Amino acid sequence: MFEDNLEERLGLAKERLAEFAADTEGKADPTSRWIFAASRFLLDVFQTGKEIGDGTWDRLSLPAMRERNRRLYAGVLPGAYEKSFVNPEVACAAFGEEKGQVIAALSYELLGTIGRVFEGKTAFALAPAETFLEMACAVKGDVSRASADEIRDIFYWFVSDTSDDYIEDRTADMLVPGHAPFTGWILDCDFTDLRFLYRTGEYVTSAQERLAAAINGLDEEQIRRMASAFTEGYRRGFELGRKDLSKKCTVSIRYEAGFERLVAGEIRQFQALGLETTIYRSAANLINRRMDARVGFYGARPNRQMEYDHRYDDALVLDAALVERKLGALTHAYELYRNEALAFGGPAVMDTFGEAAFSPRRNPAAPVRSVAQQKLDRKLGAASGEITNRYIPGEERSFTIIAWPTPQIGPDFEKILADTVRLNTLDNELYEKIQQKITEALSGASCALITGRAGNSTSLRVSLYPVADRKTQSSFENCLADVNIPVGEVFTTPVLKGTNGVLNVSRVYLNGLAYDDLTVTFEDGMVSGYACGNFKSEQEGKAYFRENVLFGNPTLPMGEFAIGTNTEAYAFGRRYGIEGKLPILIAEKTGPHFALGDTCYSHEEDNHTYNPDGREIIARENDFSRKRAQNPQDAYFNCHTDITIPYDEIEEITAVWPDGRRIPLIRDGRFVLPGTEALNAPLDALHEA
Repeated sequence: MFEDNLEERLGLAKERLAEFAADTEGKADPTSRWIFAASRFLLDVFQTGKEIGDGTWDRLSLPAMRERNRRLYAGVLPGAYEKSFVNPEVACAAFGEEKGQVIAALSYELLGTIGRVFEGKTAFALAPAETFLEMACAVKGDVSRASADEIRDIFYWFVSDTSDDYIEDRTADMLVPGHAPFTGWILDCDFTDLRFLYRTGEYVTSAQERLAAAINGLDEEQIRRMASAFTEGYRRGFELGRKDLSKKCTVSIRYEAGFERLVAGEIRQFQALGLETTIYRSAANLINRRMDARVGFYGARPNRQMEYDHRYDDALVLDAALVERKLGALTHAYELYRNEALAFGGPAVMDTFGEAAFSPRRNPAAPVRSVAQQKLDRKLGAASGEITNRYIPGEERSFTIIAWPTPQIGPDFEKILADTVRLNTLDNELYEKIQQKITEALSGASCALITGRAGNSTSLRVSLYPVADRKTQSSFENCLADVNIPVGEVFTTPVLKGTNGVLNVSRVYLNGLAYDDLTVTFEDGMVSGYACGNFKSEQEGKAYFRENVLFGNPTLPMGEFAIGTNTEAYAFGRRYGIEGKLPILIAEKTGPHFALGDTCYSHEEDNHTYNPDGREIIARENDFSRKRAQNPQDAYFNCHTDITIPYDEIEEITAVWPDGRRIPLIRDGRFVLPGTEALNAPLDALHEA
C-alpha cells in the first residue's frame, strides 16, 4: 500500500539523499549537479516537515518564516530557473532531449513535496522522492549508463502506479470536510499575525502579505458584504436553476492566499446555509493537474515561465493505458465517497486579478503532445466529465465565481478593492429588466450582425437558434449575479452553420496571455484562420494562438456569443487603466464576446435551464455536444476561451429577424435598444472625465 512502512521508508530515503548529496557536492558534471541540487532540496523539505510536526516551525519569527519559504523555492525563482534542471532547456542541453525532458518533469514534480509535508501527507512527498532516488541510481556517475527508455519507464510507472492514491486523495479533499486541513486551520487563524500565511507551504511574496493586511484592515460590515455577495450568489444559483440546496451538505471554496479572513466569513455564512466547506490545494502533481491551470487553494506563482514550460509534461506519459487507469481510479474514488458526492453542492470560486500580463518565451525543449495524445486527452476529459456527472448529477449541483484584485494591480490597490466591492454588488433587479429587453430582441432573431469601427475589422454573422414559442422559450440566457459575479451579460450557443466572418480586436488577454491585433476567421462556426501581431514572424503568431487558444486542435467551434452589459465594469477598467489586468470573469461583461471551444452548457445540456422570467433556454447544445451520448470523446474539447471586443471598437450589433426586421442593440459603442439606455451613463461619465 501507499503508506506501508512509511517511517522506515522515510528514514531510508533521507539516509540515501544525504549520501547522494555528500557524494556529488562540488562536482561539475551535469549528472552530479542535478543529483546534488535535488537531494539537498528534498532533505530541506523533509527537515521542514519534521519541524512542522514537532512544533518548531510555529515558533519561528515572521522574518525567519519568510527566509525559509523563499529558500524552499529559491531554485526555481526567476534568475535561478534559467540555470536549473527544472528548466527543460537546461536539462535537455545536459542529458539530451529524451532523457532531459523526463529529468526536468520529475524535478518539477518534486516541487509538490513542499505542500505535502505542510499538510502532514508524508506519503505523497515520499513517493516522488523515492522515484528521484531510483532515477538517480540509474544515471549516477554517467547518465549514458541509463537508456532513454529506462529513464522514461521510471517516470511513467511512478505516474501510473501512484494515480489511484493521488486521485483518491484529491477526491476526498474535495468531498469530505476535514480531509484536508485548511478549513479548520482558517477558522482557528489569528489574522493579525501574518505568520499564518506561511503555514501552508505555498510560495508567499510581499504581495500576499500586503493583501492579508488590507483584508485585515476592512471592518466587519465590509467583510460581511463581500462574503454575502459570494454566498448569496451561490444560493441564487440553486434557486434560479430550480435545484434543491437542502439536499446538499458541502461546498468547496477555491481562493488565493491572503484572503483568509474573508474566507473565514464565507465559511460561516455557508454554515448558516447548512453547508460545510472543503478547501483543497491546487494540484502540484502531474496525475491531477491540468496544464498550468490553478484549481483549488494556491499561493503566489514562483515562476510563471516554469509553469508554462511544464504545461504539457503529460506528453511524456500519456497513452491509452494511462487514460484507462486514471478513469478507473476516478470511478473507484467516487465509489468510495458515493454519499459525500451526492451531498456535494459544487465549487465556490474566488478568482483574482492584478498580475501583469504574461508573455511567455517559447521553450523549444518543452514537451508537446502528439495528435494522438490530443485525442486521448479529449477522451479523458469527456469520460471524466461523464463519471463526475454520474456521481454528482449536474441537474442537482451549481457553483459561483467572483473576482477580487490583488496588490499587484498597482498603487491604487485599496481604491480598486473598494470599487470592486461596489462592482460585485450591483443591483440585480435593474440589470434583469434591462437584459430582458435584449434577450427579447434576440430570441426569435435568425442571426446577429456584428461590425467593428475605429480600425477594428470585425464583420460577423452569428446564426441563432430558432424559438418556436417566445412565451415559454428563449435562445439567450439573462445572466445575473448568481453563479457568475458580477452581473452583466446575455449569452447563447450559436448555430454553427451560417456563422461566418471575421473577429478582430486590437488587444486582448486570453488565459493570462496578451494578444495584439488578434484576428480570427470563421466558416460555418469553425475557426478557419487566425493571426496575431505579437511576433515579427506570422508563423510564430499562429503557433502562439494554436498552442494557447486552440490547445493544439486544428480548429474549434464558436461555443458562445454574448453581449456584455456591465458598462460600470468597462468604465472601472478604463478609469484605472487596468483593462489588461481584468479577469475574464469581469472582462467578458465589458463588451460582446465570442468563446472558442465548448458551450457554456458543457456536460449539462440535458439539464433544463430557465431565465428569471420563467422562459426555458433552449440553445444549450451544438453540432458537437449533440454527439455526447454516442461519442462523448468527439462531443467536447475541454476548453472555453472568451474573446471580448470593447465597446469603443463596436460599430453596430443588430438582431435580424426571419421577416427581415432589423433591431439595433448597440451603435457606435452605445446601447440604442429602447429600455437599455441607462447602460450608457457610465460610458458618458467616462468620456466627460
